[in-house]
Amino acid sequence: MSKFGELIDVNTPVLLDFFAEESEPSKAMHDVLRDVAAALGDKAKVIKIDVEKNQELTEALRVKGLPTLIVYKDGEMKWRHTGTQDANTLISVIEEYL
Repeated sequence: MSKFGELIDVNTPVLLDFFAEESEPSKAMHDVLRDVAAALGDKAKVIKIDVEKNQELTEALRVKGLPTLIVYKDGEMKWRHTGTQDANTLISVIEEYL
């Protein structure tokens, strides 16, 4: 959990994608997130978190549905959405915090 704090406590927006390999909606987000990362470059980070391998963090953040997308900046949660989302919407959300 301490590594998580280091991950999100940065001046750059961080988009977390909580996913599971067997989840079809999570799989649908792979290409979208790649496009978001490519569009934003080094202005933001996109980090995928496998809920199976990070159960403690998943429970701590009360992630119930997949995918769950969360934007952090300076260690503070700025935006959260459960379910799929398109690249343009995600880019717009992240750009609000640049």
